[in-house]
Amino acid sequence: MKKHIYIVALLFVFSMSVKAQDLVPIAKSDVLSKVSENNTSIKISEEDFNAAKADYRQTNAVFLPNITASHTAMATTNPLMAFGSKLNQEILSSNDFNPALLNDPSKIENYATKFEIQQPLINLDGIYQRKAAKSKMEAMSLKTERTQEYLVFEVDKAYMQLQLAYKAVDVLEKALEAANANKKLADDSFKQGYLQRADVLNVEVRVTEVLNQLQTAKSNVQNASNYLSFLMNDDAYVVYMPSDELSIATFTLDDNKVSENRSDIKAMQLATNAYEAMNKADKMAFLPRLNAFGSYELYDDQIFQGSANGYLFGAQLSWDIFQGSKRIGKAQKSKSEFEKSKLEYKQYVSKSKLELNKAKRAFIDADNKLKLKTLALQQSEESLRIRTNRFKEGLEKTSDLLIAETQYAQKQLEYYQTIFEYNYTQAYLQFLTKE
Repeated sequence: MKKHIYIVALLFVFSMSVKAQDLVPIAKSDVLSKVSENNTSIKISEEDFNAAKADYRQTNAVFLPNITASHTAMATTNPLMAFGSKLNQEILSSNDFNPALLNDPSKIENYATKFEIQQPLINLDGIYQRKAAKSKMEAMSLKTERTQEYLVFEVDKAYMQLQLAYKAVDVLEKALEAANANKKLADDSFKQGYLQRADVLNVEVRVTEVLNQLQTAKSNVQNASNYLSFLMNDDAYVVYMPSDELSIATFTLDDNKVSENRSDIKAMQLATNAYEAMNKADKMAFLPRLNAFGSYELYDDQIFQGSANGYLFGAQLSWDIFQGSKRIGKAQKSKSEFEKSKLEYKQYVSKSKLELNKAKRAFIDADNKLKLKTLALQQSEESLRIRTNRFKEGLEKTSDLLIAETQYAQKQLEYYQTIFEYNYTQAYLQFLTKE
């Protein structure tokens, strides 16, 4: 009697917990839309691209001039500085050549406004650095694209997990109804003397087991809902209900291959190109550089004035002949990084092909498994129907009925799990062969 009250209490608690949850219907298209707008991984990837784009914009300095402006104020009694300041201000007179004034000048104030321009002309290392930055920027763009593709696949997976969790709840709720119905029959048969107490206890154990499984299934619903909330960057963490049920997706296994145009593989290739350009830039650092320069200057003995002016322009050819083998080591390092990136690209493509072959075999296995599970489900359902009818007539043992009932619930769960695996391998194959 106490166990019966305990089971009724558990049922009441489960029913109240379900009612207490706010179930929010959601379609997969809605999840994809929210993930595209709010997912943190996408935002992080976009910021990585923005950083690479900013690095590329910095390389505009290879072609664009560097312009600066300055205003300097000074006072001096230094003979050389005093004479030069007067000369720049164009106020030098014959009296200033007096040796006494030259050697011991009075204080003079000088205010200089200066505009300078430096224009790169030939900087081959900078040009290749710019190419490397551009390749990196394009690679980050493709990385962002692949992140979005991966999240579409991850949404497919998470949404199917939610569907599977609800299927498990549905199966176990029906199993609980059947178990309770069998318990009622067992109780009636026990009262009439047709069953022993041990048989009734076995039925009660079965009810308790189903209750435990049902609670776990409901926890899986919450876990799947929370993961969807995480993907959508939603802190509400409500319990979602899929707008459609888990069903078998149609798919034809073609002889698809891993495409070199896949965004992540193209990104790897661009990364290799960036390392190659950086290696060339390090080699070009051994060559001379040609830069133009110029300035326009205003001088006066009053602040922010410019009664005297002058300009300067020219070009400079500079060549760092030797830097203590620093450039040699840098070039060797970039060469090694370039060779390493080529090997990593080759390894990544090879691993992608390995994953594709593995996924194809997994799909074939899931297809065969689905056929077998469908047949097993039909057989276990028919077996349960026969044993239930015989049990009602007193022709079947309680233990045999419980075994058939347990087996049918297990076959249902295995069947829906196989559908999930079948659909998942399809989605994974599409993700691997996407161009």
